[in-house]
Amino acid sequence: MEEIDRQILALLADDGRMSFTDLAKETGLSVSAVHQRVRRLQKRGIVTGFTAQLDHQQIGLPLTAFVSIKPIDPAAPDDAPERLEGLTAIEACHSVAGEESYILKVRVASPNELEELLQQIRAAANVATRTTVVLSTPWEGRRPSL
Repeated sequence: MEEIDRQILALLADDGRMSFTDLAKETGLSVSAVHQRVRRLQKRGIVTGFTAQLDHQQIGLPLTAFVSIKPIDPAAPDDAPERLEGLTAIEACHSVAGEESYILKVRVASPNELEELLQQIRAAANVATRTTVVLSTPWEGRRPSL
């Protein structure tokens, strides 16, 4: 990948709403050249979308937890991600090496909602769970070093 594309990616990772005009100023390219490069990065699947970062406290989801899951029956099909896809409180699902099969990042409004979600996860995917509640998040969502 060209260095100029890495620079564009770094700028977009810091501010996904940066205009093509501002990207052009920062990179020294023309607006049309930046536009073409961003479109090419999208077509190649390197830029997969643009999202807003939310303050979860302010939208009523102050409790974050990581839920490790493993199948109760190791011979059962490995379909937990598909079974859990409809539970919108699950923000991310990561396949992991180790004792557990997946780690889920969840956000809910209260400990009671977390308990309900854990019951839903266990029932939907026929898994055992181990939960770690997040006390604070000093930082999150850092962009990769490009």
